[in-house]
Amino acid sequence: MSNNISKSRLWVARIMSGIVILFMLFDSVMKFFQPAPVVEGTLELGFAQHHIALLGILALVSTILYAVPRTAVLGALLLTGYFGGVIATQIRMDAPLFTHVLFSVYLAILAWGGLWLRDERVRNLLPMQQQKNR
Repeated sequence: MSNNISKSRLWVARIMSGIVILFMLFDSVMKFFQPAPVVEGTLELGFAQHHIALLGILALVSTILYAVPRTAVLGALLLTGYFGGVIATQIRMDAPLFTHVLFSVYLAILAWGGLWLRDERVRNLLPMQQQKNR
């Protein structure tokens, strides 16, 4: 992380990333406890009950990697893959676009946006403005 980030920018980045981390931790932990609504919802999406814990593990590992600064980029990549699977599943189920299909897109934007705001390497990789010739 670069030392020249303003405090307000850093806090916005932390809040954006924190929303993703908290949501994904809650989602993955619920997959381990498997309350009835989680089981019913997962079965309605076409998954078998024995897949629920595996989905929880994948989500939890990706989220932990994202939460640790040294592995945040790897975590963001893995979360993006996970979100892609969620999007594909929601499309296959013909779910509502803005509330269900795009929800994972919103999380991905928050995840990458938070990372972009706080990590200079990500800003260099994904510049939002044209680089000046040196």
